[in-house]
Amino acid sequence: MDASIRVSVLTVSDSVSSGRSQDRSGPSVIARCKELGWQIVSSGIRADDRAAIEQFLKETADSNRVDLIITTGGTGLGPRDVTPEATAAVVERLIPGFSEQMRAAGRDKTPRAILSRAAAGIRGKTIIVNLPGSPRGAVESLDAIAGLLPHSVAIVNGAGHPQ
Repeated sequence: MDASIRVSVLTVSDSVSSGRSQDRSGPSVIARCKELGWQIVSSGIRADDRAAIEQFLKETADSNRVDLIITTGGTGLGPRDVTPEATAAVVERLIPGFSEQMRAAGRDKTPRAILSRAAAGIRGKTIIVNLPGSPRGAVESLDAIAGLLPHSVAIVNGAGHPQ
């Protein structure tokens, strides 16, 4: 199975999108994806604005240029944290096990990991996964499911399940 996955990374942050702070989580996720041998096709930054997030997710997934969209940020309890809602609105099927695995793995490092509302799902032939906004939390969450992603991408694209 080819482990090369075509990835788009979206950083969701009011402060980064307005230029008040530097994006640290997006570049951290991109670096980890490259270490895993995955191809970064595109990246973007959006404010914590549900309509803007939904538009990015739809356009990117529907382009059929990526296998995986990773978002970082907007998964917490704050009033502007709307990434999971935007994701749920655009996916056709949820993948709750990814979110459960990321929270379980994170819980071993910090009890606050269970506060993440991150979602994951499938739109067309693209998997969308929400990661937390902290660089360390994002990479650790990605690592918690990275081993499952090549198989998941293959299955979403029509490969049969191994017997």
